[in-house]
Amino acid sequence: MRFKDRVAFISGAGASSPGWSNGKAVSVLLAREGAKIFALDRSPEHLAETLEAISAAGGECVAHTADVTREAEVKAAVDRCTARFGRIDVLFNNVGLQAIGGPEEIEEEVWDRLMNANVKSIYLTCRHVLPVMVKQRRGVVINNSSMAATSFLYPSIAYSSSKGAVDAFTRNLAVQYAGKGVRVVAVRPGLMATPRITSRMKAKFGDGYEEALNQRNKVVPMGAMGDAWDVANAVAFLASDDARYITATELVVDGGLSASALGHPWDDTERNL
Repeated sequence: MRFKDRVAFISGAGASSPGWSNGKAVSVLLAREGAKIFALDRSPEHLAETLEAISAAGGECVAHTADVTREAEVKAAVDRCTARFGRIDVLFNNVGLQAIGGPEEIEEEVWDRLMNANVKSIYLTCRHVLPVMVKQRRGVVINNSSMAATSFLYPSIAYSSSKGAVDAFTRNLAVQYAGKGVRVVAVRPGLMATPRITSRMKAKFGDGYEEALNQRNKVVPMGAMGDAWDVANAVAFLASDDARYITATELVVDGGLSASALGHPWDDTERNL
């Protein structure tokens, strides 16, 4: 019960496809360990499985629908959370979008949409949650980054740039608030077999899905992609008092992929996953 009597504000807490998304797994794991969950997502349907799983675990959860790229909606969510629970101890920023292509392929509208979802949303949640944490003299902000912030996985200039911004935001903010009782860190997943990724692969490869999945697994030095529970366990550690002296850094969760020089064994078409 590492999080007994603590409150976790989690954006992107739902799942757009059946199964264990990062947001759903983090929400359920923290709830199992005693946290009260304020689950935020753009769609109530995405939150349904998260609520059901937390309830089955005997946890407490408030579901809230909002667009985290709009300040008024973020403020309303934070206000509702503090009115209900009186505090916010953990902020997990998990909202993110992806798009394939370089500057010639990515339209300006797509670039702006990714920057808003992946970076502006973090600025807005921090803008309204940080005063709560500073008043408490206690809090942890955890941002979901990506291996794409530092390494080439596939052509994704907007996504990679946005995740690089997330890492810079994390470190700068962490130093600003280190003396105020607030830690700021990031988790940096590699290739993960989340429902969103596997559903895209099934749609793309059809009967060749299993082979494509095997090729992805072979890329990772440990022999397999990770899953949402690997991300959730990393987030829970960073949010806990076990990580009380850790701030201004990223925890890599990639099975050794970012340290590997083996390259990618799939072709350029398959790389667009």
